[in-house]
Amino acid sequence: MIIEIRAKNCFVFADEISFSMKADMRNKKFASNVHRENNFNVLKTAGVYGPNNVGKTCLIKCIRAIKSVLLNEKNDLMPCIFTKDDVCYLGVTFLEGGKKYSYDFNYNAKTNEYIYESFSEIKKDEHGNEKTVIMLKRDTVQQEYYCTNESVQNMMAMISKNNLFLHLVDVTQFDCLSNMKDILVGFAKKIDIVNMNNIPMEHTIELMKNENNLQQKIVEFIKNADLYMDNFEYVERENIQLKSNDKERPEEKALDIPEKIMDQIRLVSTYKGVQVPSMLFDSTGTKKIAAIASYVIEALEKGRILVVDELDSSIHFKLTRAIVTLFNNELNTNAQMIFTVHDINLMDCKKLFRKEQIWFIHKDEDGVYVYSLADFTAQMGVRDTTDVMEKYRKGTLGALPDPELIKSLLSIKSNVNNNKALDG
Repeated sequence: MIIEIRAKNCFVFADEISFSMKADMRNKKFASNVHRENNFNVLKTAGVYGPNNVGKTCLIKCIRAIKSVLLNEKNDLMPCIFTKDDVCYLGVTFLEGGKKYSYDFNYNAKTNEYIYESFSEIKKDEHGNEKTVIMLKRDTVQQEYYCTNESVQNMMAMISKNNLFLHLVDVTQFDCLSNMKDILVGFAKKIDIVNMNNIPMEHTIELMKNENNLQQKIVEFIKNADLYMDNFEYVERENIQLKSNDKERPEEKALDIPEKIMDQIRLVSTYKGVQVPSMLFDSTGTKKIAAIASYVIEALEKGRILVVDELDSSIHFKLTRAIVTLFNNELNTNAQMIFTVHDINLMDCKKLFRKEQIWFIHKDEDGVYVYSLADFTAQMGVRDTTDVMEKYRKGTLGALPDPELIKSLLSIKSNVNNNKALDG
């Protein structure tokens, strides 16, 4: 599970930002929203609010970049365009196998080199005191190298900088490196990142192809989200009903359609006993529910981390609320969801969220700011019982657009009046 994301000079974030999933246990409210393991307390969900084009998606991009780097994939990292620094700074603190780890790296986007990386375990005693134990450090700028294995440490300076150290050496020769890589790669593989404005159906299709408990839960999820749907299924090609003049099944070439499209045609929804192709009949919202269903169910069943951009896109607010509730539920033991959202109906500290689960991204002429509702104290007029939605509407919490659309309306009206005068 993600505990903290750190970024500096990445995308829109020029100054260092920190996004935390650490639970404040001084707050006893909504205890089921917190995952507890070995004295570590991690939030199961967090929602990020803010106007368009301030950096919400860039926070998602930072998580994606961390995942890609750890999995030895293309990272797509770029420094902030408003700085002269070519180096991107990223870090993540996470819970894996009941232990807390921290990994940071610096990437020079101009030279495509990883000039710094550090991996540590953070241990906590029964009194809550934390101690950081460095397991690996490679600083090619300061020429500082450390590893728990002295033989590894001695060769670190001679290894290329075009990738992470763990991806450049044969870790099978060193138990300590093999263990580190297993931890980092294992964590990264648990992260699923989707954008609701362009969410692929492939994941749901793959899980629907085999009859199993997971498939049935996905179907129930979709049916419960669409009150008028009787069933949702993946129909094999031989069972697709096709009309033919000679009443014979067409030759295979007649079905020579790209497999991805054919797969989508095989997704069938049933309404009042009538089967229809989902891609042709269902609404955009229902299709998005069908696409996100597999990610939600798999995350809950297998303890994965689901990161969703624009969770509320084309989905009714009661459904987004229900999805969040699934993750906050006490039956969820180790799944996590982080999402960006505009729907203020989710901004509910009375029935749904702890204060530290609601985050904001605000931008002004001086920079981009990432902060939590928990940063607003009771002395500042924000309590657990406060109507947070009303506070946000009034602009008290920031991260609120001020589009002044009335100016556009007046401008359009003025142009219309001028045109009428000219025509007269």
